[in-house]
Amino acid sequence: MSEFIDFSQLYPMKFAPIYQARMWGGTQMSEVLGREVPASEEPIGESWELVDRPDEQSVLLNGALAGRTLHDLLAHYGRELVGRKAKSVERFPLLVKLIDAGDRLSLQVHPDEAACREIGNGAEPKTEMWYIIAARKGAQILAGLSGRATRQQLMSRLDSPDVENLLQVYPSQPGDAYFITSGTLHAIGGGNLILEIQQNSDTTYRVSDWGRVDAHGRPRQLHVEAGVRSINFMNRTSPRIVGVSGTAGHNRKFDVVTLCPYFAVSDLRLVGVWNDDTAPSGSFHLISAINAPVRIGRPDDRERMVEVAAGETVLVPACYGAYVIEPAAAGECRVVKTTL
Repeated sequence: MSEFIDFSQLYPMKFAPIYQARMWGGTQMSEVLGREVPASEEPIGESWELVDRPDEQSVLLNGALAGRTLHDLLAHYGRELVGRKAKSVERFPLLVKLIDAGDRLSLQVHPDEAACREIGNGAEPKTEMWYIIAARKGAQILAGLSGRATRQQLMSRLDSPDVENLLQVYPSQPGDAYFITSGTLHAIGGGNLILEIQQNSDTTYRVSDWGRVDAHGRPRQLHVEAGVRSINFMNRTSPRIVGVSGTAGHNRKFDVVTLCPYFAVSDLRLVGVWNDDTAPSGSFHLISAINAPVRIGRPDDRERMVEVAAGETVLVPACYGAYVIEPAAAGECRVVKTTL
């Protein structure tokens, strides 16, 4: 195992993806992003790009600390890695995924803190954001109850396709984002390739699986009671954040998620070098390339600049300071930047 280095020598970090087979998985990770996904009986539906969970650990791929897990790094470097805004240094606060939906995901909800206290059993709150990387023709997002939907209507239609009529349904557009607060009933439609930024939680309550069964004819477990207790029936706001259209001859930055206690997200549209700095933010930076490769690091230390392919996410430690993002392809590069 590699020796730890002084925090002043930390660098942008790229981790090995952890692929997850799902019955609803798709093929866009390979077809759109050019990834070599592992062979699997069920299709690959998720890639956990950055995770610090007891049962799953991201492993560093690059630099002097290669082979170390994210949890090892956090345990050693603490706030030099995550920054002063992190509520704790026990676990990395966020989880980053790619969702490759060949078929519709279950109708589900994540609990908030109050619901977790009520439900117990180790439930963890989860608020998340989706950024649509690519979408096939006709792909949809189902997120949030419609204005007139009632609890009674929902309960009576959970076993019926008619439950979709109680939801807000949107056509998928690359560049759009969705801010899914805990308590929001939602389903990702088939044909979507999505970058997901979320609280470090793996609590999901399925309230409907659209009558689906696995290869052995068995339905997946539902969690109707806990799920319905977790739904915020008062929230009927639209979770959709419409992406910007058109291109420009200069760099542009658009705020996606700002008024959230768990993370802040920006959409960078780059045609040239982008200068940034972790110091003012008091947080690590997560840089996710969306449609084209970029390079990240210090111009005076080009040997340690990190190449980031479309779909990949790099962790820039909070102590790193000034750095640049350089587009590595012609045209406008889309980059999602996440901080605390």
